[in-house]
Amino acid sequence: MGRRRKITEPLPREVEMFLEMLAAERGAARNTLESYQRDLGDFSGFAKSQRMVPAHASADLLRKYLKHLNGTGMSARTQARRLSALRQFFRFLYAERLRDDDPTTVIDSPKIGRALPKYLSEDEVDRLLMCAADHPGADGKRLVALMEILYATGLRVSELVGLPLTAVSRDGRILMVRGKGDKERIVPLSEPATDAIAAYLAVRDRYLPHGKGAKGGGAKGGRIGKDSPYLFPSRARQGYLTRARFAQILKELAIEAALDPTRVSPHVLRHSFASHLLAHGADLRALQQMLGHADISTTQIYTHVLDERLKQLVNSAHPLA
Repeated sequence: MGRRRKITEPLPREVEMFLEMLAAERGAARNTLESYQRDLGDFSGFAKSQRMVPAHASADLLRKYLKHLNGTGMSARTQARRLSALRQFFRFLYAERLRDDDPTTVIDSPKIGRALPKYLSEDEVDRLLMCAADHPGADGKRLVALMEILYATGLRVSELVGLPLTAVSRDGRILMVRGKGDKERIVPLSEPATDAIAAYLAVRDRYLPHGKGAKGGGAKGGRIGKDSPYLFPSRARQGYLTRARFAQILKELAIEAALDPTRVSPHVLRHSFASHLLAHGADLRALQQMLGHADISTTQIYTHVLDERLKQLVNSAHPLA
């Protein structure tokens, strides 16, 4: 994959307007905005190197940019994402009458194969959960709660670590999740997840920056102290457990479970949740709702996982195999 061009200059005004529209009208998440900013910032730098104004780019310049990306060794999938960002940007310029055409309409997307999601077997997930349960004290209860919620719901890691305390229903059986595009969805919890949350809440004060058992200090930014609104508070700047820290904890847990840590990540557990649920007869529409997919086509990739399982079953169990 090629190196990302460092954005050292201010973004063009048109790009800033586009990002403001995504935030204000579409409720785009911070991570989404940062991704668009990086992609469009990279293109802006390339356009300027060609002595072109990014917003006035021609189809030829776009083709030249894609050729440049390919020359850096960037994967076809990442190139396609860059082009998707450019399509959105130029559609915005055309809709706002900031230009008379959309040059991306004549650009073909890079051909990419549809990669199957990586997931763990049910036995491997069980090993992770058992190892988590072996951890003593408050850290163990928090780890079990994180793992049980993730495997019971398939939340995105950003949704998991940033869960507000109020997301858990009074009976502990339902989560109200605010996902991409600021859309809310209701996700049921398994009995083990409900029990794990109850056990963790009894020791949650341990993780409050100024709560019982905390050793001074406090988070910069965000709300801190006993009034922290987060289910998994921490001393991190944003006031809750960071995605990077949870990913690190998960890698350490994988090693304890004698699993290859490169195969284990929060997103792999999300894929595992979806794959296992579908294999046990879940409805695709229900799975779409729980995963928070806007389009059913995104959820349908898991049917390919099921197809692969069926092929493996036939090859291993059929008497003529």
